[in-house]
Amino acid sequence: MNTAYIEKIEQEIKQMPPEYLPALFNIIHTFRESVQLNNAAQSFQQGFQEALAGETQPIETLWDDLES
Repeated sequence: MNTAYIEKIEQEIKQMPPEYLPALFNIIHTFRESVQLNNAAQSFQQGFQEALAGETQPIETLWDDLES
């Protein structure tokens, strides 16, 4: 873990007015969830739920949006 970044983040947090801390927490939490990869079981469960919900594409169309 890079302690220099943690220290910088702590300094920024200490300068925040207390009424903004809940919003800052939500931002940090949402960011972490958006960049953190699911483990294999979670990924399988999500894919399985998407398949059951009909959120699928024909295999022929998987490459349609890629540019050459």
